[in-house]
Amino acid sequence: MSEKTDPAGYLVTEKLVKRFDDAVAVNEVSLSIGKGEIFALLGSSGCGKSTLLRMLAGFEKPTEGRILLGGVDVAGLPPYERPVNMMFQSYALFPHLDIWENIAFGLKREGLPKAEVKERVDNMLALVQLTPYAKRKPHQLSGGQQQRVALARSLVKRPQLLLLDEPLGALDKKLREQTQFELVNIIEKVGVTCVMVTHDQEEAMTMASRIAIMSQGRVMQVGTPEEIYEHPVNRFVADFIGNVNLFEGKLTTDEPDHCAVTAGIGTIHVGHGVSGALGMNVAIAVRPEKIEISKTRPSDVGPNLYTGQVKEIAYFGSFNTYIVQATDGTRVKITEANTSRQDLSDITWEDNVFYWWGDKAGVVLRD
Repeated sequence: MSEKTDPAGYLVTEKLVKRFDDAVAVNEVSLSIGKGEIFALLGSSGCGKSTLLRMLAGFEKPTEGRILLGGVDVAGLPPYERPVNMMFQSYALFPHLDIWENIAFGLKREGLPKAEVKERVDNMLALVQLTPYAKRKPHQLSGGQQQRVALARSLVKRPQLLLLDEPLGALDKKLREQTQFELVNIIEKVGVTCVMVTHDQEEAMTMASRIAIMSQGRVMQVGTPEEIYEHPVNRFVADFIGNVNLFEGKLTTDEPDHCAVTAGIGTIHVGHGVSGALGMNVAIAVRPEKIEISKTRPSDVGPNLYTGQVKEIAYFGSFNTYIVQATDGTRVKITEANTSRQDLSDITWEDNVFYWWGDKAGVVLRD
């Protein structure tokens, strides 16, 4: 079945809609996900990402639209007839069964021969590095180990599609960061197509090959983590992913290879055109780490050089964050990396400073 399908569109949703009475939870979502891809649905609570995942699993029936898996429309099939497995945030392990039996449970229900069940479970335990814990009960394992058991139980049935609902939400920050890489390695070794839901930007950026940013039931942008971060398509995406400065202004110059925007802080030069109408309202998005700051005026900087006063400073170990009040009252966030233990900035509160960025650092947003 899957061999006949274009790998770029192994899982396809076509104008998928889900309504609950008068509320539209998912609004005409069309996605194309490649075979073996780890794809993330990212958004804040209530954006529709979990409802979309439940439709892929079969727990919710679409109001409109199609779900194609390997070229076959599965939108009308119940969950147990789909080659899909879903791993929940709670893991839902059976407390009275040991780890081996937890992983074997689904295979035994399918009536597979004992020898095949044993081979599959033993192989999966080895893959998730839990062979020594096979006879332990779930409560005797750490949160990260329980998470790997739940993953093994989902993968042992060899689903065509693996769905992860906030897969690392139950873990503390340090363990979550460690487990992100383990999870990706296991999924890639198996080669299963994976769709995960998360509200954690860092988790999505670390684990997924591509991300769909969702808001109010719609997909705002689909792209690689780098594309989403460096080239947001609108104000919402720019503001949702990471930290960003948004400078509102009017387009005053527009050429194919550059443009200029008049904003409150002054004229901002950008190294790309927008094909827009002069005088139109736009925003310039500039990430805090792309802005330089100094108490002395730089000698080799031309455009995009501004002045302001430091109002806030925060130390985060690997970097410092400065909040600089511009001449028009705009508050500009700037981050500066601490590259050595001896790095002590001479910038302090209420200092008058210069700040600047290159013309490739900013992105013009029309929406």
